[in-house]
Amino acid sequence: MSLQISEITKSEIPEVVALWQKCELTRPWNDPGRDIDFAMSSDNATILVGKIENEIVAGVMTGHDGHRGAIYYLAVDPAHQSKGLGREIHNAAVAWLKSIGVWKINLLVRNQNEKVHGFYQKLGYSTNEVLSFGKMLD
Repeated sequence: MSLQISEITKSEIPEVVALWQKCELTRPWNDPGRDIDFAMSSDNATILVGKIENEIVAGVMTGHDGHRGAIYYLAVDPAHQSKGLGREIHNAAVAWLKSIGVWKINLLVRNQNEKVHGFYQKLGYSTNEVLSFGKMLD
């Protein structure tokens, strides 16, 4: 089973937000619609959707800060997990980053999201011995 991968369209936003919510990737302090709007308004980011028979079953947001790439909201519908689709949508995000000259990805995964730690390790990621700080600006 292979995905048809393309950049998100405005009409697909509600379906992508629903996918992210279904996969428990959203948090009350991060408005996914706002994140999508911000990514869609930037040349430094994109959101890719993966479809099977015109149904969105996978998605990922990716971008860069001018120095390093990042991957956010990588999701595969639970009914379609463990079929290689996560790897496929991930690889599409990596290809997009490489196409614009990005050479390294910094990936943030919540500590409590243990079910995906092994997934990313299989893709070649390793943990960095750094402490991540954050601050809300509004």
